[in-house]
Amino acid sequence: MALREINSKMVEATVTPGQRLFSQRGAMLAYRGEVSFTPNTTGGQGGLMSMVGRRVAGEATPLMTVEGSGTVLFGHGGHHVQVIALTGDTLCVEADRLLAFEGTLEQGTMFLGSQGGVMGMVRGQVTGQGLFTTTLKGHGAVAVMAHGGVLEIPITPQRPVHVDPQAYVAHHGDVRNKLSTALGWRDMVGRGSGEAFQLELSGSGAVYVQASEEKL
Repeated sequence: MALREINSKMVEATVTPGQRLFSQRGAMLAYRGEVSFTPNTTGGQGGLMSMVGRRVAGEATPLMTVEGSGTVLFGHGGHHVQVIALTGDTLCVEADRLLAFEGTLEQGTMFLGSQGGVMGMVRGQVTGQGLFTTTLKGHGAVAVMAHGGVLEIPITPQRPVHVDPQAYVAHHGDVRNKLSTALGWRDMVGRGSGEAFQLELSGSGAVYVQASEEKL
């Protein structure tokens, strides 16, 4: 695995010839060896359409392509970082929470709350959360950022998990997601997130939740 946690705020990436990493712009703290950093304009393995999809979703977070031979320290804004290892499954994560990921992963875009129907779309817009999320699929490591630490909560067929949309960081596994609210339309007007809005995750997998609702 090319990424490992150094402490709660930094990860170290091992860069080897012929292998690429992608990182959020401005996330490089220090490096050793012969390493190059170039702006990424194709959206990783997802290609141009992946980048277009992210721009439509308002998630055009700039990425840097990292290549060469050496080691790099990544961190951003003093945020908590968490490394997640993927073994063939798909991780869904908000683009602005991506710190770095291995180039072996295929990047795409997914509509968050797609199983929620039309009302799910409306409710998602009211929460102020992005309706789209970045997907990373395959074998490799991903470093994500959050406020105040990250907790991994298992999702099982017998026990779905309900998450405040603004506390949501990422999820993976065979999971269905649905945006819902416990309030009527009149009650929703003028409100932010909180208990009025819920992201229901059901199936088999895990969801990562941050300790603070503050946006990155």
